[in-house]
Amino acid sequence: MGGQKQIPISLKNVSLSFSGKKVLDDISFEVKSGEKIILSGKSGSGKSTIFNIILGFVQPDSGELLFDSEKIDDKHVWEVRKKISYIDQESSLGIGNTLDYLMFISGLKTNLQKEFSLNRINELLEYFELENEVLNKNLEKLSGGERQRIAIMISILLERKVFLLDEVTSAVDVFLKKKIAKYYLNKDDWTCLIISHDPIWLENSSTKIFEMDTSSWAQ
Repeated sequence: MGGQKQIPISLKNVSLSFSGKKVLDDISFEVKSGEKIILSGKSGSGKSTIFNIILGFVQPDSGELLFDSEKIDDKHVWEVRKKISYIDQESSLGIGNTLDYLMFISGLKTNLQKEFSLNRINELLEYFELENEVLNKNLEKLSGGERQRIAIMISILLERKVFLLDEVTSAVDVFLKKKIAKYYLNKDDWTCLIISHDPIWLENSSTKIFEMDTSSWAQ
C-alpha cells in the first residue's frame, strides 16, 4: 500500500509520577506501521510503564497516547488490547496442560477465525526449537526458555499486527535469540515496540532506538 504510513502508536507529551517520583517526563514519539522500535534506557527509566499506558493499565498524569488515531481511554481500551500482542518479562501464561491452554485461547470468541491448527503449531514448535512433547507438559513445569517461546508462539498465532515485546529473549541462548529477533524483524507489516537488553536486537539495521533517558531518538 503506497502513500504515507499509518501511525498505530503516538505518545504526545506524556508525563507520569508514582509516589512523587517522576517516571515519565514529557515523552513524545510515534511508531509508524511496520516500524521496529527499541525503547532503550536504564532500569527505572519508564520503558515498561510505556507498555502499561498503551494497554490502558495506567493513565498518564498529562499528555495523551493515541492508538490508530484514537485516544486510549476506558471506552476504547478493550478494542486496543484486541489488536496488540503483548509478552511481558515473566512470559505470563495460564495453568494446566500446554496444548489445552492453546486450544482454550483459540476457542475465545475474538480468536475463532485464527489458525490454531496442529500443523501451524508444529511449524512454530520446529522453528523455535521446541520438542512436540512440550505440548503435553503443564505450563507450570516449563523452563523459562520454554515459557518464553510458548508465549512467542501465542503472539504469532493471534495474527495481530502490533507487538509489545518486553525482554522476550532473556531466557534463551544466543542462537535462539537470533532466530526470535529475525522472526519479528523480518515481518514488514508487523509493528514492534521492543524492550530488550540483548544486543541482537540493537544490531539489526531495521530497528530504530528511542532513548528513554534523553527522550530522543538515537543517531
